[in-house]
Amino acid sequence: MSLSGLGDPGKAQPPPALFPAPEPDVSVPARRRAAPAHPDPQVPADDAGRQLVFFGADAAEPTVADLAGLLAGPGAVVRMGGTARLSVRVDSAWRVHVLVAELAQRGLAASWEPTGDERHAVRTSYTRVLKPLAAAWLHGPVKRPPATFHLTGRRLRLWLAAAGTPEPSGGFLLGLGESDQECWEPVGAALAAAGLAGTFVGPDEGGPAYRITGRRRLARLAELVGGPPPATPVDAWPVRP
Repeated sequence: MSLSGLGDPGKAQPPPALFPAPEPDVSVPARRRAAPAHPDPQVPADDAGRQLVFFGADAAEPTVADLAGLLAGPGAVVRMGGTARLSVRVDSAWRVHVLVAELAQRGLAASWEPTGDERHAVRTSYTRVLKPLAAAWLHGPVKRPPATFHLTGRRLRLWLAAAGTPEPSGGFLLGLGESDQECWEPVGAALAAAGLAGTFVGPDEGGPAYRITGRRRLARLAELVGGPPPATPVDAWPVRP
């Protein structure tokens, strides 16, 4: 069973219907300026708090480079000739909805299929567009972030959509790839550089993942990733206090 993100009317199947399908997301907004370092006195007080966060998800248009956020988490990329394909396994149907829509926004056809462990595999088609991403992240068969890797709001948004899980204590877990040990430390450093220093949670403790806690860090995470996508269940997405 598969779904083409760009649509093959004769064969396409809807994403897993474990909940009502969301309304279509709004079109990508035009590029906006990041919030100034000092609030503009001409901006009304109730609008000042809604100014865009620098590097936040709403501060730039979607690009293929954003998919590095999936690779920071459990995403994988493989090469075939002059092309590459990105894939990620997710644990909930709502994540399929969100990721297929995000990939389509970047001009990438996507498919999905259920796996034997009650999860879903989302993957792109093989395309030359993803070749630079694969070249940057693959060192032979090993996935490792490039030296210049950093996290932006849109990269964090994709990571969160694929593997972000709220905890009863109020924190948030950002899941990592189980066999991506060479990614864990540099990804943690990138989180810290983004103001989201997390605690590493090992595989024996429910990970691998990074746990984000603290009111200020959680507020920054919410600012960077922006509002929840239409398909997101209540309480599954960080919100600004």
